[in-house]
Amino acid sequence: MKLIALAAASFVAFATPAMAQTAPDEPPNVQTVDDPKGGYQPAAPLFSTPPTPGAQVIFVPSTQTPAQAYPPPPPQATYPICKRGQYDNCRQRGG
Repeated sequence: MKLIALAAASFVAFATPAMAQTAPDEPPNVQTVDDPKGGYQPAAPLFSTPPTPGAQVIFVPSTQTPAQAYPPPPPQATYPICKRGQYDNCRQRGG
């Protein structure tokens, strides 16, 4: 029984640093040419004052098709290889 307790204590003493978890590396904040400086957040708040509770909400659907409302960006002349954490406006490495 002492041998089992001794083995368990040595396992805890020697295995803990090896099994310690480290924080994952965060991807770098990659700024591309097409991305706006402040991100895609609105420049101004949606409402100057919050709506009153109980006010009638009127939903007006858009008359545009998805292709008209969200047109695809024009293709770039060249696409560089992606850096770590970058997924936009670049090409993935082959292999």
